[in-house]
Amino acid sequence: QVQLVESGGGLVQAGGSLRLSCTASGSIFIVMGWHRQVPGKQRELVATITNGGSTDYSDSVKGRFTISRDNAKNTVYLQMYSLEPEDTAVYYCNAVRAFPRTAYWGRGTQVTVSS
Repeated sequence: QVQLVESGGGLVQAGGSLRLSCTASGSIFIVMGWHRQVPGKQRELVATITNGGSTDYSDSVKGRFTISRDNAKNTVYLQMYSLEPEDTAVYYCNAVRAFPRTAYWGRGTQVTVSS
């Protein structure tokens, strides 16, 4: 059974940093990443990383967030720097299994950035 367990959310002042972690179990995942959602808006991509290390970021976080991955631990990290109030959201871990191609989601972790 696939499980994604997130940790690392919390409250931080603008300009501060946080690191999110997500450990997946139950399969091998070709892509892992983070999305975020605020009430009333669609969930949006933050960053993804393949098992080969290729990364992709949304324009809003480029240069401030860094995604990394430990394949041996099936864990993905999101290091967030220079946080802004606009980064406040529930952050969801996402993992994609290759065969059959299936996407899984964590339960989410709240990140709140105060101004």
